[in-house]
Amino acid sequence: MKATGIVRPIDELGRIVLPKETRKILNINSKDPVEIYMDKDAIVLRKYEPGCTFCGNSDATVRLNEKLVCKDCYEKIGKLFAESRAEE
Repeated sequence: MKATGIVRPIDELGRIVLPKETRKILNINSKDPVEIYMDKDAIVLRKYEPGCTFCGNSDATVRLNEKLVCKDCYEKIGKLFAESRAEE
């Protein structure tokens, strides 16, 4: 991890203001969803990138009936349907 040297207080509601420079570098805009992770004794924030419904991969996804599906899972689903039709 890279230290920024920026220290911010937590308010009464548990909120922290992310510095404008940090948001700009990470392309985080107002109202963008952010994921919160814990890594041992650290809190990690990351801009939320929705992933494949089946495997979670966020690379090269397409929307299928309001669900995100990656290329690999899409191809696996196609093969499963082709195999099940061949058995009929």
